[in-house]
Amino acid sequence: MTDGQITLTGIRAHANHGVLASERELGQPFIVDATLDVDMDTDSDDLTEAVNYATVAQQVLNVVAGEPVNLIETLAGRIADTVLAISPRVRCVEITVHKPHAPVGVTLDDVAVTCRKEAE
Repeated sequence: MTDGQITLTGIRAHANHGVLASERELGQPFIVDATLDVDMDTDSDDLTEAVNYATVAQQVLNVVAGEPVNLIETLAGRIADTVLAISPRVRCVEITVHKPHAPVGVTLDDVAVTCRKEAE
C-alpha cells in the first residue's frame, strides 16, 4: 500500500455564511485549505484511477459558494463530507476554513476552523 497526501491551499470564494444579517446580505471572502490522505497504490498513470484534485477544488468551491450556514464549523464539516465522497481512495480529509473578515469586535488577521474526518 502506498499512502500519500494531496494538499490544496487557498481555495477562495465570496459567500454569505454567518449569523449576522450583514454577513448573509453582503457576504465576505472565505478561504479553504484541504489535505487529503489518499491511497496512491497504482501502477497506472491514468487520471481516472487517481484522485483528481481539479474535481476536489471544484467541489470545495461549490460547497463554499452554496447554501449559507451560520457556523464555519458546519461549513468545514460539509466540505469534508463532500471531499470524502469524491473517491474511495480518499481515506481521511482535513479541512480548514478561514474567515479573515469575521466580525469578532477586535482586530485580527484571521479566524479559522479545522475539521478532520475519516472515511467510513
